Amino acid sequence: MNPLYNYILKLADDTLIFGQRLGELCGQGPYLEEDIALTNIALDYLGQSSNLFKYAVQIQGENKTEDDLAFLRLEKDYMNCQLSELPNGDYAQTILKVYFFSLYQKLLYSELMKSSDEQLAAIAEKSLKEVKYHYTHTSTWVKMFAGGTEESKNRLNAAVETLWEYTKGMFAETEGESDLAKLDILPDSEMLYADWKAKVSEDFQKFGLEIPESDFMQKGSRTGYHTEYFGFILCELQYMQRTYPNCTW
Repeated sequence: MNPLYNYILKLADDTLIFGQRLGELCGQGPYLEEDIALTNIALDYLGQSSNLFKYAVQIQGENKTEDDLAFLRLEKDYMNCQLSELPNGDYAQTILKVYFFSLYQKLLYSELMKSSDEQLAAIAEKSLKEVKYHYTHTSTWVKMFAGGTEESKNRLNAAVETLWEYTKGMFAETEGESDLAKLDILPDSEMLYADWKAKVSEDFQKFGLEIPESDFMQKGSRTGYHTEYFGFILCELQYMQRTYPNCTW
């Protein structure tokens, strides 16, 4: 399998599953403006996944469509990070999950804009404008939760404890990524993780939050190994395409 195809696919799967999960909150935000904000972030994710799937189809060259990749693969063929699959939980967990992911994307796309692959660089440049807003929006909320009531602080700390062990999975590699990094197509994942963790530490210090002491991290992201929640997401995601074959996205 082409390593660039695998890499593009993992980025597309991240945003597809994150968008599907966040879209569950449409109509359920705490107030109208925030409901719209979350829905717009979910739509941004789906737009990013569409652009990435289109590029993956070009690389694959097997006469498949972006809909085939998005909706007609088996569970084991999806290479998204496990963080994207986790339930939204309460509002603190929802916001923190998007904060972790948006910071990852902000750093990633900033580097991918320099890619020697012009099409990947163009997708990154377009997406970066969106994820900068996602990061600003969610970091503002995390700051408010951390400086709010005892209830908001407790819920936020509980969310940190729940989500932290899944964060390194965002940086898990697909086969052949190290070779692509040597060709300046994509950034080194370990360096990216170090930058992400340093920025989270900086933000958390400002917010008055602490990073969990445990070094334990869940494994399995990018390998087709998923959490118990993924099958339920896939049932909803694929229902229309499998019930009405050849309908288009």
